[in-house]
Amino acid sequence: MTRIFSGVKPTGHLTLGNYLGAVRQWAEVDQFRADSLFSIVDLHALTVDHDPGRVRRLSRQAATLLLASGIDPERATVFVQSHVDEHARLSYLLECVATDGEMRRMIQYKEKSVLERARGGSVRLSLLTYPVLMAADILAYDADEVPVGEDQTQHVELTRDLAVRFNQRYGQTFVVPRATPPKVAARVMDLQDPTSKMGKSHEAGAGIVYLLDEPDVVRKKIMRAVTDSGTEIVFDPESKPGISNLLEILASCQGGNPETLSGVYESYGALKKDTADAVVELLRPVQQRHKELVADPGYLEEVLRRGAERARGMAKPTVDGAYRAIGLLPPVNEAR
Repeated sequence: MTRIFSGVKPTGHLTLGNYLGAVRQWAEVDQFRADSLFSIVDLHALTVDHDPGRVRRLSRQAATLLLASGIDPERATVFVQSHVDEHARLSYLLECVATDGEMRRMIQYKEKSVLERARGGSVRLSLLTYPVLMAADILAYDADEVPVGEDQTQHVELTRDLAVRFNQRYGQTFVVPRATPPKVAARVMDLQDPTSKMGKSHEAGAGIVYLLDEPDVVRKKIMRAVTDSGTEIVFDPESKPGISNLLEILASCQGGNPETLSGVYESYGALKKDTADAVVELLRPVQQRHKELVADPGYLEEVLRRGAERARGMAKPTVDGAYRAIGLLPPVNEAR
């Protein structure tokens, strides 16, 4: 059976973009067609300045929202990255086959390091090396597919390169995975800046719809969305990014086609109203289930405990094999 791995970084509250671009596909498609692992990749949240308590809160919230979105822990493996030591164990081995040049060519490192320096902060070494940890996340589980948005495909390509290089140098050890971008709404844009992705770690939230926003807040954000010059409503992300983003969101909520929907509307106001209504209805069952899960914290803890146990059982043989292949002595009590 095909195995897939994907993760959520707890650096902010999950957004409509996270849901339409990834989580909904995990819940409605991926967990039924594959052996699926969905991880809260909390180690990745440590690459920049952070509040420890907030990281813990967001980790719990993200795990709860994955379950609220319909991911079934009896069908898929839901766990926290730091609960499985094999991620960190394998990351160091992969650092020993990665190169400095590869790391510095990563687009996200270039962008985030510039922002960090502009804020007067220092760039952590982990920001440079975290793509190797991401590769370890994937390779530890012999994953065949990695469902990611286009902004993460470079990291999956690095993962493939590291897997091939390790296999060539030290013997066949890793499955070489492939990226599988979502087919619909892979890139939902910020409502106030439709040329930028709707990101959960943005400081300003006026253009971001969070999964736990109240219906009135959702409506207000969408009704205030930036539109484009002129009155014509057409789906053209290049010349009309604001309207195209609204059409994309509405189509994703309804299972339709943004180009077809563009011929339905004659005013920006009507499009915004229908988009707001569709988003509110889309999020209603997720928010209701989230409330139920929050009321039973013991259930989430048990899900994460069992998920980590299951994930550890899958990852340990592969990582132990990588340790042997690269030339490390096994612990004395495991020596043959």
